[in-house]
Amino acid sequence: MTELERIRALTPDDLLMLGIKNIAYMKDIEVDGETAVALFAANGQQIAVMEDRQTAVAAAWQNGLAPMTVH
Repeated sequence: MTELERIRALTPDDLLMLGIKNIAYMKDIEVDGETAVALFAANGQQIAVMEDRQTAVAAAWQNGLAPMTVH
């Protein structure tokens, strides 16, 4: 099986596990009528909610995670 064939064979669960220990996804959410930023693991589990994007980025880096934005 070629490398491209192995990549095409990845299941949705395989893709969810990619980066689970290294990446935090950031997404704007609403909390009590205010905009906040939530951090999520690659599997979709919410890790934390921060007041603003700058705080979320700092918290991710301080915990050894690379922050990524979800649109």
